[in-house]
Amino acid sequence: MQGRERKAAVAAYKERKVSAGIYAVACTASGERWVGRAPDLATIQNRLWFTLKLGVNPHPGLQQAWNSHGADRFTFEVLERLPEEALAFARDAALKRRLAHWCAALGAAVI
Repeated sequence: MQGRERKAAVAAYKERKVSAGIYAVACTASGERWVGRAPDLATIQNRLWFTLKLGVNPHPGLQQAWNSHGADRFTFEVLERLPEEALAFARDAALKRRLAHWCAALGAAVI
């Protein structure tokens, strides 16, 4: 990629719409579920899978299940996308409320 192409790619990335929300990770082998919140749902699965593959995920239960059952036994699902909030603190408060709701509804652990 040359200078202008790189600048255009960086500008496009910065201008993309970001969707915050709640997601779930499930282990099909054990039936365990974990629910998390993310300010950018488009990037969270890649981040999670990367840390799990390296064995450095900060959630011991999730990492242990990954190590025991393998990557092919895990699924990722977006549970809810939040409407765009102009203020970050309002978005964060909404994410916390919806995370609590989904954890209770699914009987899942928090990521």
